[in-house]
Amino acid sequence: MSREFILGRVRSALDRKTGQVVPPPPPVWLLDTDWTLEEKLASFKEKLERLAGVVHMADSPENAREIVASLITGKTAVVSNATLLADLGITRLPGVTVAGQDSEQSRKLCAECSFGITGAAFALAQTGTLVMRANSQEARLVSLLPPLHVAVVRKEQLIVDLDELLTKIPKPVEDSSSMVLITGPSRTGDIEQILVRGVHGPGVVHVVFL
Repeated sequence: MSREFILGRVRSALDRKTGQVVPPPPPVWLLDTDWTLEEKLASFKEKLERLAGVVHMADSPENAREIVASLITGKTAVVSNATLLADLGITRLPGVTVAGQDSEQSRKLCAECSFGITGAAFALAQTGTLVMRANSQEARLVSLLPPLHVAVVRKEQLIVDLDELLTKIPKPVEDSSSMVLITGPSRTGDIEQILVRGVHGPGVVHVVFL
């Protein structure tokens, strides 16, 4: 069929005529953005734990470091260059190596270490989602390649939903090579329609709220 015929069918379905000015899209109204911090934390925890993720609440920087240390005891971990992780002393924990600027070295570390430890740009309360933006501090592979992922997030980075996220960063990749939304451990049902975790990324996800 010709392009004109296809567009004509679309116009007819929308009850429009040739040359008619297309009206502007309706405004997007943010819903439920007045949640309290306690409500956001409770929702994030509930949603992530439904997907077999684990949420930890740290009451101090020292406690956050202790939680991460207890998770990786006896294991190796690669840590992103996030300032928060350095400030908390997580980069100096036993068994931890900081992802360097050398991409090949970082790839090798991420492939060999048990844990990837990162910060996060935001966390979405409504769905239990981590928002990861790739940049010089947060290499994508640290959260995607190791079999276990630990994200340390400040409570003020917890927002309600995707609508609120896109009001804060309307052009997500303008200053980042990618934005990845992580909701729970990696999973697939493509293999014999049996749910399998850890096929396309970490099979275990821990979130530590500071």
